[in-house]
Amino acid sequence: MKAIVIHEYGPPDVLRYQDFPDPVPRDGEIRIKVHAATVNRVLDVSLRAGREQYRGPVLPLIPGVDCAGIVDAVGPHVSRWHVGDRISAAGIMPLQICAEDGSGYDGPQGMMGIKRQGGFAELVAVPACAGVAIPQNLDFHRAAVVMRHVPTAWNLLMHVAELKYGETVLIMGAGGNLGSIGIQIAKNVIGAHVIAAAGSEERATLGKKLGADHAINYKSEDFVAEVKNVTSGAGANVILDMVGGDYIDRNYEAAAVEGRIVQIAFLSGTPKATANFAKLMVKRLTHTGSTLRPRSNADKAAMVAAIEAKVMPLLAEGRIKPLMDSTFPLEKAADAHRRMETSEHIGKIVLLA
Repeated sequence: MKAIVIHEYGPPDVLRYQDFPDPVPRDGEIRIKVHAATVNRVLDVSLRAGREQYRGPVLPLIPGVDCAGIVDAVGPHVSRWHVGDRISAAGIMPLQICAEDGSGYDGPQGMMGIKRQGGFAELVAVPACAGVAIPQNLDFHRAAVVMRHVPTAWNLLMHVAELKYGETVLIMGAGGNLGSIGIQIAKNVIGAHVIAAAGSEERATLGKKLGADHAINYKSEDFVAEVKNVTSGAGANVILDMVGGDYIDRNYEAAAVEGRIVQIAFLSGTPKATANFAKLMVKRLTHTGSTLRPRSNADKAAMVAAIEAKVMPLLAEGRIKPLMDSTFPLEKAADAHRRMETSEHIGKIVLLA
């Protein structure tokens, strides 16, 4: 097969388009003929650049944590999937092998590296329980996109924040991929009142178009005052924050009594901040954080099943729409990485195999 291989860390030019041995699905795995794979800033671009916190996989490796395509081969002890099935698979099951029943067991470290590989290739072997069936009317590149952010947004809103019908949720970074999916799940699945906050007028307006009831440009407006204004002084019941830094203290101001603040990223550049924790006590706030990667396979498999049952129909109906920025052929992966590093994109960048 052809694949994009990293032999050394560095700029986009280190991505080599080359021949690579076809993967053979092991026990509990399936092989996918990849039609589309998404470019992820942290797990692909930062990894390729060799940023210290993302190093770890043994070089050479094939990047790509999310893909969509057609089942090409089935390993032993896999009963659900058959050759020809349309499937989207996500890196929410990284570096482990899953049991067919979803319970999971620790397996050889891999999905990336010389023995296992990622989705920037014509073929990829993945745990069978990492896959979700693609509706016939959903194309592969959009199906690949949703598997990175839908599970995360679903977990954050439904399970971590426990957002309820009629509550108000403030979604920071609303013009990004996770934020845009979060807006649509909060509005179309849960029935919440949604405030979208983004760092530019264009992205804030996009949040409104995706279904948010209100939109705020947090770089030009006082988002605390705006949140208080649209909630008649009550504040937001739930805040999804991916900015961090100085915004943490302001989130405490914008939150309602007994509000829940979920930290999911630090786009400000640092996980450290100074905040008045007295507000946490007086308002009886909950400030927590979440990421999917270290969760158990059983948790992830249950989440995949819920997404397939409850969210995929909404995608097929067009009630949830992933943001798309651009597509590149697989051999132009370096150009796709350059596009992401400009930070001018709005929506996902996808490689087509």
